Amino acid sequence: MSGEAVRSLIVMGVMGSGKSTIGSLLAARLGMSFIDGDDLHSESNRSKMAAGIPLTDDDRGPWLTSVGNAILDRDSSGVHCVVACSALRRSYRDTLRAAAPGLVFVHLAGSREVLESRLRARTHEFMSQDLLQSQLDALEPLGVDEEHLVADITQTPETLIAEIAGALVGLTASPAGNGKI
Repeated sequence: MSGEAVRSLIVMGVMGSGKSTIGSLLAARLGMSFIDGDDLHSESNRSKMAAGIPLTDDDRGPWLTSVGNAILDRDSSGVHCVVACSALRRSYRDTLRAAAPGLVFVHLAGSREVLESRLRARTHEFMSQDLLQSQLDALEPLGVDEEHLVADITQTPETLIAEIAGALVGLTASPAGNGKI
């Protein structure tokens, strides 16, 4: 991030990892706007997910374009943002970076057991818990050429936010920074 202010961020991971919670708290901590990528899904995508039907790449394409455009709109006006978006596959992240170069990814990672426990304790507007396995199957690790942090979701939100914010400062000093917190 070569000494500049924090750029727009994608808080990514599978369902139950805490993308919306951590993303909104991180945005508040950094003084940035927050976008929940789920809000940009089409009604047909929402219906499929509510029925427990995994989205295809064709389903996700227009959604990822919408997410990328939302980031670009804010970045173009000088208002960087934090976006909660699964960004599971490298190709999805490439689509997002094509729209908004310089994105940093914060991958919220945890064990299947932790994710399942969280999913049992929550209700979601349209995400069926049955989709966890398809998301775990689709998840591709971030590459060394993708600027990112990996964060352990077993920490409290407060600790996680503090550690992510601190690690982002470290990325600012290292243009190709990648780390694990």
